[in-house]
Amino acid sequence: MTFALGARAAAGGYGLVVFDQAGSTNVEALAAARQGAKASWFVTTEQTAGRGRRQRPWIAPRGNLASSVLEVLNVGPAVAATLGFAAGLAISTALREVSREAVLRSGGSSSPDFVVKWPNDVLAGGRKIVGMLLEAEQVAGGLAVVAGIGTNVVAAPTDTPTPAVSLRDLGVEVSAEDLFSALSDAWVEYFGIWNEGRGFGDIRKLWLERAAGLGQPVAIRSGHAIIEGIFDTIDEQGCMLVRTAEGRLEPITAGDVHFGSVASKGAV
Repeated sequence: MTFALGARAAAGGYGLVVFDQAGSTNVEALAAARQGAKASWFVTTEQTAGRGRRQRPWIAPRGNLASSVLEVLNVGPAVAATLGFAAGLAISTALREVSREAVLRSGGSSSPDFVVKWPNDVLAGGRKIVGMLLEAEQVAGGLAVVAGIGTNVVAAPTDTPTPAVSLRDLGVEVSAEDLFSALSDAWVEYFGIWNEGRGFGDIRKLWLERAAGLGQPVAIRSGHAIIEGIFDTIDEQGCMLVRTAEGRLEPITAGDVHFGSVASKGAV
């Protein structure tokens, strides 16, 4: 099979650059932005030098989906940062769609559920199936924002801080190409709702409906500090709000998040 944009993405004028193998689709997208590219996808089924948050490696063996979408925007970095929530909604929507179709084809009765984890993951059954990395750089036409979305389609890493899973592990047999087509269309929907940050209130509401761990004990390791409490909500800037034992709402801008029994161990 070959990669192709979904019908909505194609009608929206998105470009598509496909690599047989790439070091990092985010790196390729930012390089293209410096040359004047706009509104484009960069995809491969084999990524050899991808990165997640805190420079953690994100390697995609052949058959997985490494994808980055480039948008050039007239917004500031703080507003651009909220675009990551739209990306989480887009890939979780695409996963739900292709999984339902795969289950129907196989004669099954139920498909996995996919939830978003603050700040930039998607989980299935408590295990990580998607990692995302948002990067931005000022270019001649505005702020180039790249949402990198890595999805475990046929294989999942075993040496990650959070246990990982693939669609194949879940009994869902789909191709990276089919998932990408659904993702590109879902991106059009949620990017339109986001509307250069003006629609983040709507994105926030939709994201919270799919949020992992909402209302549950949580521990966040941020630098050398550990903050514990109850995951209360996210605010209008996308920060996680944690209600501490003292009843104080603590805003979290970044950190490694652990829920449930892991949280009770102090995020170790």
